[in-house]
Amino acid sequence: MRLTGSEIVIECLKEQGVDTVFGYPGGAILNIYDELYKHSDEIKHILTSHEQGASHAADGYARATGKVGVCMATSGPGATNLVTGIATACMDSVPVVAITANVTVPLLGRDSFQEIDITGITMPITKHNFIVKDVEKLADTIRWAFRIAQEGRPGPVLIDITKDVTAAEAEYTPQTPEPVERSTEYIREADLEQAVKLINECKRPFVFVGGGAVISDADEELKKFADKLHAPVADSLMGKGAYSGENDLYCGMLGMHGTKTANLGVSKCDLLITVGSRFSDRVVGQAKSFAKNAKIIQIDVDAAEINKNIVVDCSIIGDVREVLKRLNERIEEHRHDEWDDSIRELKAKYPLKYDHETLTGPYVVEEINRQTKGDAIIVTEVGQHQMWAAQYYKYLKPRTLLTSGGLGTMGYGLGAAIGAKMGCPDKTVINIAGDGCFRMNMNEIATAGRYNIPVIEVVINNHVLGMVRQWQTLFYGERYSQTVLSDAVDFVKLAEAMGVEGCRVTKKEELAPALEYAIKLGKPYLIDCQIDSDDKVFPMVPAGKPIDTVFDQDDLKE
Repeated sequence: MRLTGSEIVIECLKEQGVDTVFGYPGGAILNIYDELYKHSDEIKHILTSHEQGASHAADGYARATGKVGVCMATSGPGATNLVTGIATACMDSVPVVAITANVTVPLLGRDSFQEIDITGITMPITKHNFIVKDVEKLADTIRWAFRIAQEGRPGPVLIDITKDVTAAEAEYTPQTPEPVERSTEYIREADLEQAVKLINECKRPFVFVGGGAVISDADEELKKFADKLHAPVADSLMGKGAYSGENDLYCGMLGMHGTKTANLGVSKCDLLITVGSRFSDRVVGQAKSFAKNAKIIQIDVDAAEINKNIVVDCSIIGDVREVLKRLNERIEEHRHDEWDDSIRELKAKYPLKYDHETLTGPYVVEEINRQTKGDAIIVTEVGQHQMWAAQYYKYLKPRTLLTSGGLGTMGYGLGAAIGAKMGCPDKTVINIAGDGCFRMNMNEIATAGRYNIPVIEVVINNHVLGMVRQWQTLFYGERYSQTVLSDAVDFVKLAEAMGVEGCRVTKKEELAPALEYAIKLGKPYLIDCQIDSDDKVFPMVPAGKPIDTVFDQDDLKE
């Protein structure tokens, strides 16, 4: 059958099982939006307040569901407003397809109104991108884009379609997408045998879990592996939930704001098994000193990550779940009693702690954990509140912490929370924000209100840019250059002005009833939690220092 380019776009989205699109219309993409209107009973469109919110919503939808998130924008500034969200998805390996429109083919390259080379701009921050100038190639391009976004190491793909292509006609034949198979072609028997040999010879094993374990849904195989090895487990920010935060073997997060147990344990182990992590600088600190007493096994789907940041002794390239499954078939039960005792001693000696006398960020996160029993999707912005959310919430399952780890995008959380709630309507979705981050994309409160999307926005409000202030306090002689947010902005009134109810919490005893009300309300809700400007995130490793130099508030006093 012959269809217009716009009809082909919608039919291809339906082929791929897309049920929700986040976006913002404009002149160049009007033909696609007109067709979307005709299929509103099949594909729901969420009109965000800003295109950046749409890109973050598509990202949050993808992280929460494991499916491809889709966003749309028009040409020029509409397309460029997606860039931060695309880069966020790229850094964290999130499958997103961004569809933009451009001026007609004869107007390309002429500085036409709202023309921009969006494929050129996004080339470094996409897994692949396309500009479609021929309607005959449109359907295959869309299908290819969805496949690229999902296979191997996932990532964002952009499709730019000229306006004349959206109006032109071509023959369209429906297709059923082939399932995307797990990447196993580079799993070598020799690598598995080398890993098993290292595991059998070690006396102090440690398992480090990254975001790849979440992406591959490897939680069950990971638990079997850690249990068989009887090894302590730490995770990265992106690896949260791949291994239960309530398991006795769990030691907390590793790295700059990791626990002392995790940082000291990795520094003392003789074998570090790294599962789906790229060894970010925030994890390893000083690379030459990282895991200095250990041989290192790295399991990753992306061969480019092997020996990129840390030189390893053994690597296995392939889908994390499949690699762990094959290792579990080969390794035997292990016991390391002396090593177990030393890890238990570290846990007892260095628990996470904070001031329990007043309302603090850690208390807010712990109360959220109590109220939700660990069964919620937690989204964060970036900063102190993000680290508290990583430290004090007990993530029991994968895809329950959505956060910008690689790019560190302030303003990510609210849009992502909206996307997550659209993808997982039966889950409680809570975005934990700092006041600085909330200001960046707080206009998406209006989006939640317009569609009555019941996300809970918890603002940990210290009236400063908290993490930057912490660095200024510790390393810049308390010179608070441009980090004090000393104005009269009232977040509760702002939420109410956008049609969303909210409340302010200034005392510990006010928090529990506010959260109970918000969770039961079934509508979007904002809680403004007022904390002290000088609350800090501990433990901490100074940038570029070895992770065993980790210090906390007690060390500062000494």
